Amino acid sequence: MRVVIADDEVLLREGLARLLQEVGLTVVGLVGDAATLLRCVALERPDIALVDVRMPPTQTTEGLTAAVRIRSSYPRVGVLVLSHHLDAGYAMHLLKAHPTASGYLLKERVSHVQVLVDAMNRIVAGESVVDPTIVARLLHRGPRRAHLDRLSARERDVMTLMAEGRSNANIAASLAVSAKTVERHVSVIFAKLQLDESVDDNRRVLAVLTWLRSPSSEAGPA
Repeated sequence: MRVVIADDEVLLREGLARLLQEVGLTVVGLVGDAATLLRCVALERPDIALVDVRMPPTQTTEGLTAAVRIRSSYPRVGVLVLSHHLDAGYAMHLLKAHPTASGYLLKERVSHVQVLVDAMNRIVAGESVVDPTIVARLLHRGPRRAHLDRLSARERDVMTLMAEGRSNANIAASLAVSAKTVERHVSVIFAKLQLDESVDDNRRVLAVLTWLRSPSSEAGPA
């Protein structure tokens, strides 16, 4: 896997590079600002870019904006946003724009390099990854849309794991049930959320976005 790391904290990006190289990944770029990140991706065409949300010059959302632009311009390049900020709006902004091959993790949650590599592998494979801490916070927010209230307790368990970007097989292992049972739950979830089968839409992603969406998280960065 070929990786570009974008973070304005020199020690962090150098440390990440060393850890990833030690487990066999190839780091093809280390950059400290969004403009350089975009040039590096255009030149190197990595498999994935690790991107901080806030980068120079304004330290607002340059990294997040660059991540969205990378997914738009280079569909084969995945992006994993690593942030100090527990902001569901940032995660929603990225996933609503590009719901596949994208992810958002909190830096403090990446306690071991294998956690990071696992997320990267899933993103490169086309999945979405959302930090469990963000999912947990959203689950305890205010009232949901009426159709979300139709979900049973077990369906909510499945939906929570789906929102973390987990596959059916992984969900089955986590809940100690069969893969067929998970498939049935997922089908029921789609029906209850009124997500009809479509060639153009990924119902799994739409279900996750419906689950995560709340009044406070919809107001992502402009």
